[in-house]
Amino acid sequence: MTETTGETPQLGQFGVWRHAGGLAPEVGAAIESAGYGAIWIGGSPPADLDVAERLLDATSTITVATGIVNIWTAPADDIATSFHRLEARHPGRFLLGIGVGHPEQPGLNYNKPYAALVEYLDVLDAAGVPAGRRVLAALGPKVLELSAARAAGAHPYLTTPQHTREARELLGPGPVIAPEQKVVLDTDPERARPVGRAAVENPYLHLRNYVNNLKRLGYTDEQIANGGSDELIDALAAHGDAPYIAGRLREHLDAGADHVAIQVLPAGDDPIPALRELAGALGL
Repeated sequence: MTETTGETPQLGQFGVWRHAGGLAPEVGAAIESAGYGAIWIGGSPPADLDVAERLLDATSTITVATGIVNIWTAPADDIATSFHRLEARHPGRFLLGIGVGHPEQPGLNYNKPYAALVEYLDVLDAAGVPAGRRVLAALGPKVLELSAARAAGAHPYLTTPQHTREARELLGPGPVIAPEQKVVLDTDPERARPVGRAAVENPYLHLRNYVNNLKRLGYTDEQIANGGSDELIDALAAHGDAPYIAGRLREHLDAGADHVAIQVLPAGDDPIPALRELAGALGL
């Protein structure tokens, strides 16, 4: 049996975040060939992690991560079994992102999420999933601190460089901080901003965990209401040409991030042309 390494996989400075349904194996292979360091599987993939296995099979060196597995829908014992299957097949290339999801999601018994997350991590510990091979979806200080104590670090979603800076100040050097950033490769604000607003407003501006985090960052109820102000949307979904967006992505690195997971919008479009153009601007 292959011994599981506890060393955190290499992510590189930039990766790609995409919903599981848009991550066919050939898309994963194209992301790898463009020079990105990680593929983040969004949309709460199921505990069998089959989508991760298909991506790993289709690529050779890129890290594949979940962004994120939902603790309420993917039992920890099942996730541990899947982790070890992937580890045996592709040693050291899978990073397990875990999160508590949102109380607004129907059908969840969303009760004491912090305690439930700690219990989930306890089960993973007992099943031999190393702390260095997992990250937590963390926004507020309490879960950010847990991400440093019980995992390799944090994978914040729908945040800004200010949040990245505050997270680094809280955690200090060492723990991984790998935020997601939405981008629209379009220089026309009248076209690009509605694309960003559609991706941000529904559902995220109606989920209390994200709304509370935006308020911690200083955004007001008025800026969050009615689809979000232009200022808020432009912060959460950067738009412009490739050099401008590359600069916006690097703001997270300058603020203390180790890695930025890029989500290209619109989500339904083929992301590869935009990702290749961004890869050139990022020097990948």
